[in-house]
Amino acid sequence: MSTQVELEHTESWKLESQYMGYTYDIKVSIPREEAPDNGFPVYYMLDGNSHFQLGRDVVKLQSRNAPKTLIAPAIVIGIGHYGSDDVVSKRRFYDFTPPAKQYVYPDRLKNADIGPHGGAEKFLSFLELELMPLVSEKYNVDQQKQVLFGHSLSGLFVLWTLFTRAELFQYYLASSPSIWWNDHEILAYAEHWCKYGQTISSEKRKLLITVGSEETFMVDDAKGLFSKLCEYSLPDLQVEHYVAPDENHASVVPTIMSRAFRMLNR
Repeated sequence: MSTQVELEHTESWKLESQYMGYTYDIKVSIPREEAPDNGFPVYYMLDGNSHFQLGRDVVKLQSRNAPKTLIAPAIVIGIGHYGSDDVVSKRRFYDFTPPAKQYVYPDRLKNADIGPHGGAEKFLSFLELELMPLVSEKYNVDQQKQVLFGHSLSGLFVLWTLFTRAELFQYYLASSPSIWWNDHEILAYAEHWCKYGQTISSEKRKLLITVGSEETFMVDDAKGLFSKLCEYSLPDLQVEHYVAPDENHASVVPTIMSRAFRMLNR
C-alpha cells in the first residue's frame, strides 16, 4: 500500500494589528518542497474565512502539473475575521472601503446598519507594515510575485490598493469588485492613477477584473472600469477582464479562482 506525500502544510495564527485595533485570523499554506531560488510566489487572500481553503486547494492540486496548469507551488495566505456573520459583515465595510469626506448610499443600503466605514488606509498599513514583513521574515517569498485577491468589497479594496499603492503587489485580482461603493468613487481614483500614477517602477503590474454574467449592474460596472483603463494604453499595467457565464455574486469565486491564479505565470 503506497502512501501519498502531502504537498503542503497549513499554519494558523492570530495577528493583532496596532493600526486596526483588531486581531486577524491568519492561515498560511506552505509547499513542502524546496523553494525556488527566488522564493515562492505568495497569494494574499482577503476574506480568508471564505476564500483561503479554495485558494489553497487550487494551488495544491494544480501545482502537481505546473507546466500545463501554469500554477506553480506557492504560499497562500488567508486574512480572516472573527465573529458572527453580522459582525464580520460590518468589519468588512470598515476594512475595505476608502476614507471619504461624505458617503452616498444606494437605496438598498439606506436603512441598513452597515457599521463604520472608511478604514482602508489603516488596513493597508496593516498589510504593508505588519503582515507582509512578518510573512517575508517567516517564509521564503518571491518579492516579485506577490498577489492580492479580493471579492466584492475586498475586490474594491484590491482596486483601491492598485490605484493608491501599486508598488506593493505585482498582481491584482479583483473578483466582482464593489465599484458601486460611494457613487462609483473608485472610478475617480482610477482616472487619477491613469493620469499621474504611471511611474511606479520599470515592472509591469497585472490586473484581472472578473464578474459573473448574472451579477446585473456589476457586469456593466466591471466592463466600464476595464474600458476606462484600456483607453489610457497604460505602459505599467496589463489589464484583463473576464465574465463568467451563468454565475452570480455568490457562485462566481470558485469558477474564476483557477483562471485568476494562472495569470501569475501567463
